[in-house]
Amino acid sequence: MSFETVAQARCFGGTQFVYRHASQETGTSMRLAAYVPPQANDRKVPVVWFLSGLTCTEENFTVKAGAQRIASELGLILVAPDTSPRGAGVPDDPEGAYDFGLGAGFYVDATREPWAQHYRMRSYLERELPELVAANLPADMARQGITGHSMGGHGALTIALRNPDRFKAVSAFAPIASPMTCPWGEKALSHYLGSDRSAWREYDACALIGSGARVRDILVDQGTADSFLESQLKPQLLEEACARAGQPLTLRRQDGYDHSYFFIATFIEDHLRWHATR
Repeated sequence: MSFETVAQARCFGGTQFVYRHASQETGTSMRLAAYVPPQANDRKVPVVWFLSGLTCTEENFTVKAGAQRIASELGLILVAPDTSPRGAGVPDDPEGAYDFGLGAGFYVDATREPWAQHYRMRSYLERELPELVAANLPADMARQGITGHSMGGHGALTIALRNPDRFKAVSAFAPIASPMTCPWGEKALSHYLGSDRSAWREYDACALIGSGARVRDILVDQGTADSFLESQLKPQLLEEACARAGQPLTLRRQDGYDHSYFFIATFIEDHLRWHATR
């Protein structure tokens, strides 16, 4: 299956693409953004995946983070998928809230109706989309990294911890460190997966680390002025889980930074260099 090009533009010697394709996992049309650097004209290059947060699409990171310049220098493909299935027949939060349903897939495979048919973002990102990227882009799939923001930071950490042989590097911006212990996560996981909290553990980075999952090392940036810091993100739980398990973690608390893309734009170069060296 091939990607349909929705848009493309030259950028720092490479090309920024927006693609669309039919997904077998979600049963919907899915969009993604992919920046292909100039080095890919001559050879396959490494891939860094960026998973976005609540309410976002493939567009937010692509237009706000300013990542293409450094990706061009380092020779990295950047892949930014959407955050949920969309389209006719895809259920949303019954009350129209921003933290569940459309734009809030939480990177899980839902098991409860009416969510189970379409909300299969775990399988989409762990199986289907990587195969399509390998088939359609000049990507060296032996050299992959993953990062993300907020809900997407949760996704990046959990996907990497479940697939340590796939990713050479993992990082996150203000991730939801433990969805099992915050309002956003409890709402999403109970709706998508049901009340059995043991089924939630594979979608919680702290629980995965506590159960023995490991990656080479983790980089996390967290702003101290983030309005969600204490109620939703709880980076100290990740810090404690890694310390107990001996999992290497670099957690940088960035003074005065909030939850916005100004924060991401400030530190995206650090993260991409982290990935490139690994």
